Amino acid sequence: MKVGKKIYFISDIHLGAPALKDNKEREKLFVQWLDEIKHDAEKLFLMGDIFDFWYEYKKVAPRGFTRALGKIAELSDSGIEIHFFTGNHDVWVFDYLPREIGLILHREEFRVEMMGKKFFLAHGDGLDASDKGYNLLKMLFTSRPLQW
Repeated sequence: MKVGKKIYFISDIHLGAPALKDNKEREKLFVQWLDEIKHDAEKLFLMGDIFDFWYEYKKVAPRGFTRALGKIAELSDSGIEIHFFTGNHDVWVFDYLPREIGLILHREEFRVEMMGKKFFLAHGDGLDASDKGYNLLKMLFTSRPLQW
């Protein structure tokens, strides 16, 4: 790790959540935070549910989130390594974000060593093996036939 650089983590912003009336404000605050960390960030881990629901198809990506996606792309373009973990609300992320923004996509837990310490990183959904109902649903959602 470079001297003076930091590693940042954020999750569960749920941009675009229909039940929340402050979506634009939440997106602006997220973009503001990204702008604040860009000067000393070496890595950024987006730990899942950044979007309330992200339905990406082979040739179509969701509308909206222009400010947030633009700022994430700016950070990536500046050399900040960005990791995106799918959560239970953004399980349908495919290749648009990695291809267009340059982020590293994680569908499962990720084990990594940073600063001499070992980390187990995951969104958290599906880690409880006893939650059979959710794990079945996750298996269905991520199955080949449902991956358009």
